[in-house]
Amino acid sequence: MPNHVHNILYFPEAGFNLDKILSNGKRFMAYELVNRLEKANDTNTLTILQNALTERERKKKQLHKVFKDSFDAKPIFSEKFLLQKLNYIHYNPVKGKWNLAKYFVSYEHSSASFYEEGITRHFIPKHYKDL
Repeated sequence: MPNHVHNILYFPEAGFNLDKILSNGKRFMAYELVNRLEKANDTNTLTILQNALTERERKKKQLHKVFKDSFDAKPIFSEKFLLQKLNYIHYNPVKGKWNLAKYFVSYEHSSASFYEEGITRHFIPKHYKDL
């Protein structure tokens, strides 16, 4: 999605720190996005990300604000709810204002092609039934 990410995360054991896992993931993605913007010489976007910093973040020597600090996590306790969320994630790119693909399985940053056609693209998802 152009301005957000949907994920379903599975943790086989209790005791994980979701805040820490997500902050580390966002930090890794932010570094990669900034690197790509720098390589593309996209100074306009880099300036926007620099201007989005709060004074507190500037004092901590942060250079860009790529993600918001919050996230919306919903625990999944049933297959019905899992399938509802998976379908929402798969159809989100082709609905409403987005229209990022004509057919939901053709959106390249989705696992829909894996679930519907067995095709993997940029990542290799694991089928939820294999967990």
